[in-house]
Amino acid sequence: MTHLVLVVDDDPSVLEVVAGMLEELGCDVISAGSGSEALEQLRLHERISILITDINMPGMDGHELAELAKRRRPELKILQLSGRERRRDGYPIIRKPFNHDDLAQKMRQTTGVC
Repeated sequence: MTHLVLVVDDDPSVLEVVAGMLEELGCDVISAGSGSEALEQLRLHERISILITDINMPGMDGHELAELAKRRRPELKILQLSGRERRRDGYPIIRKPFNHDDLAQKMRQTTGVC
C-alpha cells in the first residue's frame, strides 16, 4: 500500500516542490500551509502515516506541530525540514536546500518507505 504523506510548509513554492518530489517517489501526498491546517488534515485523513514539516513557520512552528501530532497519533513518522534550525526534538531533519536524491535517501533512512 502506498503511504499517505502530509507535507507542511508556509512557503507555497517549497510545498509544491516537496510534494512533487514525494509523488515521484511513489507516495500519495496531502499538503498544508500551516500547523493548524495540518492538524485538521490529520483529523480528516486517518491514513496519513508520515508528517513532513518545515520548522520555521509563523504561528505554530514545526516543533509544536510535531509534538501535537505525535500526541494524537503516536505511530506517526515525522521528518522535519529546515534551512537554519538545529535539530531539537529528536526527529530526523533534512536541511534545505535538498534535491530529489537527498529526500529519497532521508525517507528510506527515517521512514522506511518510498
